[in-house]
Amino acid sequence: QSFKLLGFLDVKSVPCARESVLYGSLGSLVLGLGHFLATSRVRRSCDFAVGGFICTMLGYWFYCRYNLAQHRIRQRMLKEGMRNKILFEGSSFDPERKQTGNERSDS
Repeated sequence: QSFKLLGFLDVKSVPCARESVLYGSLGSLVLGLGHFLATSRVRRSCDFAVGGFICTMLGYWFYCRYNLAQHRIRQRMLKEGMRNKILFEGSSFDPERKQTGNERSDS
């Protein structure tokens, strides 16, 4: 069973969505309760709580998606490097192969 937030955001299958909602709700609680304890104004504290939820959720969403993209780029580079290592191992294109004097004079 999937949980859809606002009817379109599938929290279970979309990367970073679950964590963003959880951190957003925590930010909402902290900011709303903190403002209420400081000022004792209920309506204004609710406004701060909603703003805190939105800001915290979006902030963590962008942070998480950026890290996810960086991780995928590193995975792609590692996969390509491993493929090249297997492809060029033992050939003259192998960068780890030590060249002797005879091989240098041939090229």
